[in-house]
Amino acid sequence: MPKTKTAPNARSDTAVRILDLAERLIQTRGYSAFSYQDISEALGITKASIHYHFESKTDLGIAVIERYTEGFGKELQRIAANENASSLAMLDHYTKPYLQFAESPDRVCLCGALAGEVMALPPQLRERVERFFTDHQAWLTSILKRGVARGEFELAAPAPKTARAIFGALQGALLVKRATGDVSQLRDVVAVMKAQLSPA
Repeated sequence: MPKTKTAPNARSDTAVRILDLAERLIQTRGYSAFSYQDISEALGITKASIHYHFESKTDLGIAVIERYTEGFGKELQRIAANENASSLAMLDHYTKPYLQFAESPDRVCLCGALAGEVMALPPQLRERVERFFTDHQAWLTSILKRGVARGEFELAAPAPKTARAIFGALQGALLVKRATGDVSQLRDVVAVMKAQLSPA
């Protein structure tokens, strides 16, 4: 498996700048639509410098996904660990990044963007995108089950199926918003989701 030359917890400022830009480029253009030349010109560094930190584009893609999923995962763990929070508040926290992406001109979820070109991705990236999706659906399933157990949610379908519906609706709404520019696409999905979960 390809590895970056710099450990994730000891990356230089240059490596972080490369990761930040690559993440944005994937979210706005797609993985296949940017090159090391784009990064070189935008950051004012040589392509050799990029290759020093990330030997190949696959290495860079892996590092971007792993940083993104690790950050998202830590936040999900933090949210789920708060026993005093309502299950609905936990879902509100979960939807915040989606709403923030919707407020931007052209950004979507990193793994959602990658999913749109998944058949063209290196296998190492495809595996990580799939893991992101399954991990998030599992997290949503656990929160839905928590909400049912506490009398906070009423589900029309089993928790795993409901989790898939919620996740798919959020990801899809971001893509529709990108095409239409209509932020209400995402806001309406969140509002309906909350209304459908509330006990009658």
